[in-house]
Amino acid sequence: MDNTALPECSVPEDVIQALLSVSNSSNLVESMEDLIQVCKTADGREDLAAKNVLPTVIQLVQSLLYPSDHYLLTLSLRLLRNLCAGEVANQNSFVEQNGVAIVSNILSSAISLEPDFWIICVGLQVLANAALAGERQQHAIWQQLFSEKFVALARVRSKKTCGPLCMIISTCCDGTPELVAQLCGDCGVTILKEIVKTAAAVDFGEDWYKLLLSRICLVEPYFRPLFFSLEHVGENAEDTEGGRESFSKEQEFLLKNVSEILNECLSEITVPNDFALCVFGIFKNSIKVLSYATRGRSGLPTGSIDIDVLGYSLTILRDTCAQGTLRGSTKDTMDVVDALISYGLIELLLSLLRDLEPPAIIKKSINQAENQEGSSSSTLKPCPYKGFRRDIVAVIGNCLYGRKIVQDEIRRKDGLLLLLQQCVIDDDNPYSREWGIWCQRNLLDRNQENQRAVAELELKGSVDVPALARLGLRVEMNLATGRPKLVNIS
Repeated sequence: MDNTALPECSVPEDVIQALLSVSNSSNLVESMEDLIQVCKTADGREDLAAKNVLPTVIQLVQSLLYPSDHYLLTLSLRLLRNLCAGEVANQNSFVEQNGVAIVSNILSSAISLEPDFWIICVGLQVLANAALAGERQQHAIWQQLFSEKFVALARVRSKKTCGPLCMIISTCCDGTPELVAQLCGDCGVTILKEIVKTAAAVDFGEDWYKLLLSRICLVEPYFRPLFFSLEHVGENAEDTEGGRESFSKEQEFLLKNVSEILNECLSEITVPNDFALCVFGIFKNSIKVLSYATRGRSGLPTGSIDIDVLGYSLTILRDTCAQGTLRGSTKDTMDVVDALISYGLIELLLSLLRDLEPPAIIKKSINQAENQEGSSSSTLKPCPYKGFRRDIVAVIGNCLYGRKIVQDEIRRKDGLLLLLQQCVIDDDNPYSREWGIWCQRNLLDRNQENQRAVAELELKGSVDVPALARLGLRVEMNLATGRPKLVNIS
């Protein structure tokens, strides 16, 4: 059908004439298309606001039926969206004319049968633009959509709709703690759960989605309930070679998202203790995958949900423990790392590192020694993904920065030689040498006991550490005491 010849009998005559007059067009469809173009500019929106066009468009929308008037309805929503794009007069008029309820009803109709992604997308964009005006508009939208309609919209599995929905929720919650509490409470957490499930299903990760997750998971203390709301239910668990996956695809996707957000905003976000300890708990639960995992052929993601959960939780811990390095040793940044250490983080990581196959160059020398002694290291585990060893060393290195208590703990647990062996190139762990040197630097920094112990290891031939020279250090014998020591080359 020719769009310009669409029947207009359901539209009140005064509405048609008002729109034809303001656009100087010959028919309603042409008028709508012209006005959409006009209000793409700030001057155009201001002019149409002065002519009081928005109430007429609201009347038009009310007179249309879905889905029979689909094309005119789409044009009307696009016009409303553009009118509300940064023009306060139009945004205020939209609320005064009951626009939120009218658009909400259209969204409900578009969801009821087979979801109409385009209508839903444009309808959400209208509300998102209106929400930017301030508290009045945000309150009207929240009252109309929370919580059942938000849930229904979150269950629309489409990239087109997920972005504007996240924009609406994030904008409404910004600066309003009581709405954040509602969103993360018993009624609201389903909204977030369905948003993450949609994002995981369609591989969505745009800015408004990440902004919402950042607020909920890293600024507010709501990561834990959201993560565990995404657990397997009933028969949804996926089978693997080691049995059922312990985690769901959605939990893995959430961890991936949060890991990316934290890495991008390290200098801007102070990680809450509850979040860090929750991630540590997830990591401890995920290491059982090492009992059956084979050598990883790629970095993250690997295609195995449990291995990816292991990896993403470890990278989150790495970046969490890096915050003290980035900002200096302030009390706030120390608290999170100290909490993790008190819960056994270092001891666990050293244990995992000991159980892993060493880097190839170290393994070669070990194999030669085993051939001579008749022993075997066949029980050592391979890295489940490329970079696993590197990430363990990175977490330890970041925890070591400026913390003598961690330096001493590693020495007491006979971890010096283990960490010194990480300062080599390893094909299965890109950049492991660089992280190993960083770890070694922090291990020895201003710690004479560790420096002396490493010097003794080198003199005894227990370890060859060429990276010491790159740190500006060398081993010398103290003639007075007869003991080796590390000194600055300069």
